[in-house]
Amino acid sequence: MLYRKVIGLAGSSASLFVLSALCLPAVAAAQDTSADQPGATAPAAGQEKPEDDFHDRRNDYDGEIVVTAVGLTQLDVLAGTSVMEGVELQRSLDGQVGEVLAKLPGVTATSFSPGASRPVLRGFSGERVRVLVDGIGAIDVSNTSADHAVSIDPLTAERIEVLRGPAVMLYGSQAIGGAVNVIDKRIPLRPLKEAIHVDALLGADTASNKLEGGASADFRLGDAFAFHIDGSYRNTDDLDVPGYTYAPSLRAELLAAADQSTDPAQAAELRDAAGLRGVLPNSATETFSANAGFAFFAGGSNLGAAIGVYDTAYGVPGRPGADAEEDVSIDLHQFRADMRGELALGDGFFKGLQTRFGYSNYTHTEFEGEDVGTTFDVKGFEARAALEQNRRGTWNGSVGMQYYFRDFAAEGDEAYIAPNLTSQLAVFALQEVGIGPVQVELAGRYEHGRVESQALGIARSFNSLSGAVSLAHETQSGLRFGVTGSHAERAPSAEEMFSNGPHIATQAFEVGDPDLAKERALGAEAFVRGKIGLASVNVAVFKSWFKDYIYLDETGLEEDGLPVFQYLQSDASYFGVEGEISLPLVDSGPFRLLADIRGDYIKAELDDGTPLPRIPPLSLLGALEAQTDRLDLRAEVQWSDSQRNLAAFETPTDSFTFVNASVAWKPLRGEDNLTIMLQADNIFDATGRRHASFTKDFVPLAGRNFKISARASF
Repeated sequence: MLYRKVIGLAGSSASLFVLSALCLPAVAAAQDTSADQPGATAPAAGQEKPEDDFHDRRNDYDGEIVVTAVGLTQLDVLAGTSVMEGVELQRSLDGQVGEVLAKLPGVTATSFSPGASRPVLRGFSGERVRVLVDGIGAIDVSNTSADHAVSIDPLTAERIEVLRGPAVMLYGSQAIGGAVNVIDKRIPLRPLKEAIHVDALLGADTASNKLEGGASADFRLGDAFAFHIDGSYRNTDDLDVPGYTYAPSLRAELLAAADQSTDPAQAAELRDAAGLRGVLPNSATETFSANAGFAFFAGGSNLGAAIGVYDTAYGVPGRPGADAEEDVSIDLHQFRADMRGELALGDGFFKGLQTRFGYSNYTHTEFEGEDVGTTFDVKGFEARAALEQNRRGTWNGSVGMQYYFRDFAAEGDEAYIAPNLTSQLAVFALQEVGIGPVQVELAGRYEHGRVESQALGIARSFNSLSGAVSLAHETQSGLRFGVTGSHAERAPSAEEMFSNGPHIATQAFEVGDPDLAKERALGAEAFVRGKIGLASVNVAVFKSWFKDYIYLDETGLEEDGLPVFQYLQSDASYFGVEGEISLPLVDSGPFRLLADIRGDYIKAELDDGTPLPRIPPLSLLGALEAQTDRLDLRAEVQWSDSQRNLAAFETPTDSFTFVNASVAWKPLRGEDNLTIMLQADNIFDATGRRHASFTKDFVPLAGRNFKISARASF
């Protein structure tokens, strides 16, 4: 019965694309071919449209943040939203998207290993943060466990959007903590003005002996068609780290165990581990990706598709003193197919229909030495359609539906999650209306989900209802402020319910609970953004009250020689502040000197006052950046506080400060452009460990690292 529903819904999704294709010629005939595409955000009145220079878009539209996520071009119910592209994306580039975004306010990373690091937004991770490719989920198992890599290569990304706040629920109940939307060009985004357009990036560093390169080419095939190909390759050695590799508390444990050991060889091995310095063993990576796609453009409408592969192999650093005899590594392969359609509907009630479809065939194998330990196989797809309304006076909005299906199977001695099927069907809406000086925005989502494991004989269904309302006001000076209230619901995932066994890669015995209840949250948020004098400000304060919050907690027990982690439920609360301020200290036309300040603070605890595990501490970043037409110089100080508010069995994290500097030289500007960047990260070789990481005690951040990269577009 479930498969019949899947086939039927897949057919419905395909019908949307067929409808788009059939209607394109008729729509094109009725339109001016220069019409704006649905969902595009035009420059404000009086502003010139900037050059098509992806290197320098941070100054487009006088600092206005333009979000391309379907249905979310309005920002009030998003609150804390960040967009990374151009020079900033090149400066922050890394193999995993979590590391790319870690300097943004309200963002950190799981930092499980150099090969696996997922974003943590406002202290939320895993099943509460969705990672998207052009609005569609990555459809991998990075949400299942922190050791699983995100199957997206940032090397070929054009921009990355970090979406936080209640309206992100439109992308699924799993986005209760936020979403990361990676925009690439595997399906061409716009018609080409030239016969061929090439983007390329090359990079290297010293901390991991990294060599990486990526390139894409877009071809114009007549006035209506565009074809795209891209590829990337990255190779790194074991990571160089400052000082002792392992945290002081872990080193003390190793030395104590060596003193108590009656086996001289074992004692020597433990002492050697405690004295390890300068390198993170078994942390090398190798990654390859390739994609090809096309798009057909007709006026404000377009239809396109793409296929691609993503392969990565990476080491999983092991906890010293554990029973594992062989190094653990992961070999990941994904084949992905995508479709996108945008159908302009003219001046009626609806402005356009936007459709997206993604299919993934994913396999990842965990090796113990040369032997296969566990294999994870996932086949899944996601389909999404949104109707965007034409503005009627002060009223605007969008409505849509979404379907998701995943078939998950694991085989091997440590297949700790039973085979399962997950399906979700949802409808959603986002509406805004102006009432005098106040703008009112409403967001809502209804989702029906089913999680089934035939092997366990368990099937559960959930109905989730989420909604938000935002009131905002903008002053004559352009300062916008408002408040948002929300209610969100999230069904437990298969991993949270069906886990029961040893997971060698994380060196934990994980236990789920098939009787978990639906998670509910009430939220309140206040925000201010815009201009205060010369300064650009974006600050949000939020609090969430959870009913039946689901979390993975260490029990203090051992099973099969591994610590036992169990999924539990309790009421909980989150409080946080995040923000950034950019102030031009000097602005003399060809020369600008900017001060950039970012920060965030999270407090999360159970109702009894017990801190939740792996909550990031207070962090601050201050920078000075000098900008000219050809040269950008940036120096920054990045500080993370110690974390002493600990869950049971959790170890503390010391504070650390990184000092970074970069020089970006732009010998070419405009549509043919080149940026050459030299960087020095963690100049003083300080030891840093992220508290959000399961592996923080034995996986520190990189030491002093010199980088060089060149990014070109022509």
